Amino acid sequence: MSLFKARDWWASVLGEGEEFDQGCLCVGDVDNSGTGYDKIIVGSFMGMLRIFSPHPAKPDELTEADTQLLEVQMPDPIIQVELGKFVSCSESLHLAVLHPRKLSVYAVSGTAGNVEHGDQYQLRLVYEHNLQRTACNMTYGPFGGVTGHHFICIQSMDGMLMFFEQESYAFGRFLPGFLLPGPLSYCIRTDSFITVSSTRQVECYRYETLAVATDADTKQDSNQQSKSSGKRLTADWTLVLGEEALDICVPNTSPAMSSIFVLGERNLFCLKDNGQIRFMKKLEFNPSCFLPYASVSEGSTNVLMCNHNNMLLVYQDVTLKWAAQLSCVPVAVRVANFLELKGLVVTLSSDGHLQCSYMGTDPSFFTAPKVDAREVNYDEIDAEMKMLQRVIREATKTQDILPRAETEEELRLTAVVSSSLDEVSCAIIPEMNGMPVPSVTVKVKIKSRAVVQNPKMTVCVQPPLAVTQDQFVLDSMGSGSELVVSFSAFLNGLYPPADMSGDIAVSYSSATGIPRVSQCKFSLPLRLVCYPSSAIKNAKYKITVDTNKPPVNLNEVFPDFSEKSDNNDSSALGFQLITGSKVIVLASKTSQRYRIQSESFEDIWLVAKELVQRFDQHFASLGVKDFRNSFTGPIPLPEYFETVDHHFELRVNAQKYQDLLSERAVQFRAIQRRLLTRFKDKTPGPLQNLDTLMEGTYRQVLALADAAEDNRERLIQAFARLRSATHLLILLLSLWQGLNSEQTTILEATLLPLLQDTPQLGWEESVDAAVSHLLKTCLSRSPKDQAISLSTGPLTIPKDTSRLKKHIMLLCDRLGKGGRLSLSSEANVPTAVMMPG
Repeated sequence: MSLFKARDWWASVLGEGEEFDQGCLCVGDVDNSGTGYDKIIVGSFMGMLRIFSPHPAKPDELTEADTQLLEVQMPDPIIQVELGKFVSCSESLHLAVLHPRKLSVYAVSGTAGNVEHGDQYQLRLVYEHNLQRTACNMTYGPFGGVTGHHFICIQSMDGMLMFFEQESYAFGRFLPGFLLPGPLSYCIRTDSFITVSSTRQVECYRYETLAVATDADTKQDSNQQSKSSGKRLTADWTLVLGEEALDICVPNTSPAMSSIFVLGERNLFCLKDNGQIRFMKKLEFNPSCFLPYASVSEGSTNVLMCNHNNMLLVYQDVTLKWAAQLSCVPVAVRVANFLELKGLVVTLSSDGHLQCSYMGTDPSFFTAPKVDAREVNYDEIDAEMKMLQRVIREATKTQDILPRAETEEELRLTAVVSSSLDEVSCAIIPEMNGMPVPSVTVKVKIKSRAVVQNPKMTVCVQPPLAVTQDQFVLDSMGSGSELVVSFSAFLNGLYPPADMSGDIAVSYSSATGIPRVSQCKFSLPLRLVCYPSSAIKNAKYKITVDTNKPPVNLNEVFPDFSEKSDNNDSSALGFQLITGSKVIVLASKTSQRYRIQSESFEDIWLVAKELVQRFDQHFASLGVKDFRNSFTGPIPLPEYFETVDHHFELRVNAQKYQDLLSERAVQFRAIQRRLLTRFKDKTPGPLQNLDTLMEGTYRQVLALADAAEDNRERLIQAFARLRSATHLLILLLSLWQGLNSEQTTILEATLLPLLQDTPQLGWEESVDAAVSHLLKTCLSRSPKDQAISLSTGPLTIPKDTSRLKKHIMLLCDRLGKGGRLSLSSEANVPTAVMMPG
């Protein structure tokens, strides 16, 4: 009997009369939730597949049914389950289920529930392979050094290793001298397979050796297979054990040297990856299963071992470190991380007892004896309470154990942008479109109120803007000290920016070692990206901004642009963007309107934003409190949709280039393999123009790569222009309907959800999902529409932009009819109004 006992954290009994073995248990993030927490996957010989997400039951809970995410009855017994990257077009984890005559790969997905029943999980078959021979076990890994994907090797009952490269069958090889199947494992470092044969010796076969050996035809008899012509399969090394092996495990703990652990009937062997024995441990019991894992001590490995005496033993190399009593005899053991506790030991017995436990001593059940009752002096207790509260207040003033939200920050940042441009520009590209590229200096004043250790400052601006230095490593600062850091910002791309603001963050450690971050923002001047220009009367795109005050002199609102302008007319002002078109601002002499026009729709954004901000500042400085900007419409959606279509066209082209590159790469590798076979042949024959075909394919790959790179650069520019056009649309909608800051923030989060496009997630599908959500919630026509399920499938690139355009038009239409944006779904449901007859 052990002095210690494994403490039960969660347990469950699976089915009745079902049987399990060492391959029936697997842990991992099977639904790719990205939370870092594991799920438990269990398969039985009765064909039942179960997935659990354990958590301890609360005292008032009578059932633990919510811990079981999925239960599926398979038509065939389940021999083994594994998690890996088994799908060629995805880097997500998929579930491989091995049946006696079939290998199936599934995708597990979860859908958030809308009611109290919780989330819903589904099992979707991705592909399957029908096996010609009865399977015994399998292993997986990046065979041949592939990256980002896993291949599968299945060992049959008659000694054949069948290799599957995801959706396709690669080849099959028979092991020499085979009688009975043994455990099988894969070593990543040496790219080899380790098994124990019926002759009680460890055998190692390299993947390269297996690939070039005699091919096995699964349609012929196994005796004929061994007599087929070709290269003979031989082991890379062998080692005699002298006993049967229960399991083999190769933990990936060190890139320099791999350790191969073999669990025998009476001994535990640790081998080097070249077959030499590193150490051996004689066991005084009958082991049932084991699991090696990385140790905190360098150069050593920990091993979890279970035996038939219901014991869980922890070894560090050959030294026993801990022993704990279990409630059953496990046939499989794993280590998993869950939401409330990490490093839990998951065990599964042959009759279905699934248990999550941790190791520790039993708690003390000592109860203090009851003391004699005495009268309570409330005056003394009140005085003691006041004294303790005073001590607590003093302690919170001097110590810094926990962050305090009420106190001021220890580090205060103030960013000041210079009012004038640098005399000597710091821009990397000195000239664009015949105009010099200016720069402006930004000074950051850092003031500390306490001791600050190891401060590091990071500056971030949106492309094509850039700074002279974006990372600063500062010296530690004492209480009351100040520091000034300067850098310059400039334009560094051949397209106008969509955002002229920047962020500054300083990460540091407090005096007690608590990591903290202080942040501030700054705005760069419009003068950084454009020059004064002469005004023209006609342009392709025009918008009109209305005000409720008489027209003002534009030279007073834009003094930095009127000084160098050749036009003395105070009712017209020109802005020439360095990397864009010319933007003109015209003030009406008879009305309170201002027209902004340009040959490029998205270029209007920066000038329009600056105009609205400067109007607010100008009238605020005059003491006018009721000034208001407005826009009477119509909303320029056709012009905006031109920018959307151009961006979507480049995304489609990028996908086409990616597909063509994949096809040419497959063709190139196939030609390489054929040429290599010709060159290795002892009786070389003619190349049959394979060299010419290879050279032509190589040129096509280079041309496609160049075209894809050029399309990527144009896509980056198109996305920046799309962001500018979207900013302009949001500004016009807020002026049109008088949206407050909260509603404008919701609109920005809806139409600008991404800072950059990625191949996995693009702007079109993200905005379509967000706008659809608004149309079904706060902008719905009636409460009945809100009852529609809001769950959506995975976001993928659409076939065209017609659906997106329709939803954006509906959004503008419902805003124009009085809809209001809110995070509450019931806030803006239109109410019925009774009109007099």
